[in-house]
Amino acid sequence: MSHDVMEHSKSESQPDPVQVSVIHSLLVAIMDECEINLSRTALSPLIYEGKDYCIGLLDVKARTIVQSRGSVPTFMSDLGVPVADALELYGEEGIHEGDVFMMNYGNICGQHLNNMVLYAPVHDRGTLIGFVATRAHWTDVGGMTPGSVSTNAREIFQEGIQFRTVKIYKRGTRCPEIYRMLRHNTRYPDIVTGDMEAQIAAVELGRRRYAEMIEKYGWDTLSFCIDDLWNRSEALARERIRAIPDGSYSAEAFLDDDGIDPDVTIPLKVTVRIEGDTFTLDYSEFPPQTLGPMNSSGNVATSVARVAFKSAIVPEGPATEGTFAPVNVIIPDGTILSARDNAPLGLWTVSIKTVVDMIYLALSQVLPDAVPAAHHGSMGVYSFSGHDPETGRDYSTADTVLGGWGARPDADGFSPLKTVTHGDTKQIAAEVEEVLFPITIESHEWLPDSAGPGEFRGGLGLKKVYRLPIGARFVGAFERAKCPPWGLFGGGDAQPGRIMIKQPDESEWHPFLKVTNHEIKPGGLVALYSGGGGGRGPAWKRPVERVLEDVRLGYVTPQGAARDYGVQIDATTMQPDLRETDRLRTAMRENFAP
Repeated sequence: MSHDVMEHSKSESQPDPVQVSVIHSLLVAIMDECEINLSRTALSPLIYEGKDYCIGLLDVKARTIVQSRGSVPTFMSDLGVPVADALELYGEEGIHEGDVFMMNYGNICGQHLNNMVLYAPVHDRGTLIGFVATRAHWTDVGGMTPGSVSTNAREIFQEGIQFRTVKIYKRGTRCPEIYRMLRHNTRYPDIVTGDMEAQIAAVELGRRRYAEMIEKYGWDTLSFCIDDLWNRSEALARERIRAIPDGSYSAEAFLDDDGIDPDVTIPLKVTVRIEGDTFTLDYSEFPPQTLGPMNSSGNVATSVARVAFKSAIVPEGPATEGTFAPVNVIIPDGTILSARDNAPLGLWTVSIKTVVDMIYLALSQVLPDAVPAAHHGSMGVYSFSGHDPETGRDYSTADTVLGGWGARPDADGFSPLKTVTHGDTKQIAAEVEEVLFPITIESHEWLPDSAGPGEFRGGLGLKKVYRLPIGARFVGAFERAKCPPWGLFGGGDAQPGRIMIKQPDESEWHPFLKVTNHEIKPGGLVALYSGGGGGRGPAWKRPVERVLEDVRLGYVTPQGAARDYGVQIDATTMQPDLRETDRLRTAMRENFAP
């Protein structure tokens, strides 16, 4: 027997609005405390520096109540799916106090196997009432490459070990067989098990805090407040949808390749349907799953829809199960977002950035003031691995690039940030990388002219150069080189990202987009160029003084100002030539095709 939040019995005296607000805030605060605990105790810099995780509180049916404010959106949006698997396999009667579950099974989680879910049940006087769960990126789970992410895997078994809903703790006692199996299937057992223990500590903290709240306020009061939170979130979401004209709105784009064949592009099409107070995202015209690891499965298609929906239509307020009640997803089996038959998933997150941009593009037809132009969207995941003679240990780094976001309806795009599905994750600080790993960061600088031009320009990309003093094996995955970040309403496309490698015995740099286990010789250089964001509105509408300021700040070159904005600037005086500027802008207006 369980407590179902949606079917609880109401107490005679319901809490007043102030108490409801206090309890809402306390639930979020608990998740924030768990997040702080996780980042404070984890061993991997990708977790404690990069914040590549989520923390969530779920009800007895694995529905989202609240999440921590630093959670990665696509980690959190489908967190209930792996948790619900325990209910299917064990039933409520098989889930006990003191149990802790571990889960990364690809067919259900749908993400690359590094993203491990740890969760603990919460009981009230012996009755199951919910779960506290966390998902975090582990440094390594086996597979054919250090770090477990490759660009050329052809099946998920090449990407690492899978755990389908196993108990790492049973009734408060660690399961030594699972623990031993884990340690012997990763290249970095101390770091991986340290991160696992940090996740366990985080969910255990959340479990205790939630139990304390139940003890203080009583289950009837608490469940009333959760219902209220869901109902308010759903009402706001439906109100926003009703304000959008009914209709179908489609957008198309494509991915550069499948990770195996660099000459094969992958066409994509999404359709958003607004009907009354419901929002449907239709992936029916999505392409079949790929031979390479650009796939995802499980509930990732719904997760992507939720991220786009929340950010574009209900950006304020908490993300709860109620927020997403009006969101429906249509997707057939066997597409790039619903892969099956043990398809590789290693680059799942590289693909979904473009899908979110496409949803924004579709919504721009009906909500032009709610969505940005396309962002760098490349992910730009990269890692170096090898053996460090100073420590006597093998190592593997992991991070993704920062780049430009698309121009906003009334402002320039942000820069530099990670992608629209990353949330508040950060790039690992250069000082931390250089202390932990045998690498040197030569430079990290803005890329002038990388932003899409427009009345509002996009954000800028960056260039980051690594030197490998003792050499390394390199993995990199960039996207959107062939389908650059697009502008809106006459704004220009941004410059895409790329990888450049220069070996110590060579004079030339060599370009790459996706590469696995590429040998960098001692003293070799790897330059990561991230893309910019698309512009918005015709570039000739951007005030001359703002173009001039961009040139003075180094965001735009004098040549770029003339070419992209029609502003001729004297390189000596740094003043605009108004006569030539007028001529250039007149020509741009005459040739403008909206």
